Amino acid sequence: MKKIEIRTQNAPLPVGPYSQAVRVGDLLFVSGVLPMDLNTKTIVQNTEQAVKLIFSHLEGILQEAGIDKNSVVKSTIFMKDLSEFSELNKHYALFFEGTQTMPARSTVQVAKLPLDAPVEMEFIATF
Repeated sequence: MKKIEIRTQNAPLPVGPYSQAVRVGDLLFVSGVLPMDLNTKTIVQNTEQAVKLIFSHLEGILQEAGIDKNSVVKSTIFMKDLSEFSELNKHYALFFEGTQTMPARSTVQVAKLPLDAPVEMEFIATF
């Protein structure tokens, strides 16, 4: 199957040997999205702001691919501190509010994330 790289300036560009997202057939695989401020290139540490920023980046990637948040079928969330889980859930629910179906989801606590981010999310979407 043909692989198509999706790349946008509306989300952090890869800092290593990977793509922001790759389309394979009717699936879009979005790499881990960090809460990086695109102007300052710094990581936002506040959970509320970080989650909102990640979703803003996700929207940019989805838009570049020609789809929207209704297409997201799976998310995987990595958090440094699961005591912030309720804060994450609040903003996650707000972002996906009004979509046809909430995505399937996994959330795990990890010891460390790239650039010392408090949260990182990856997604799978359909066309």
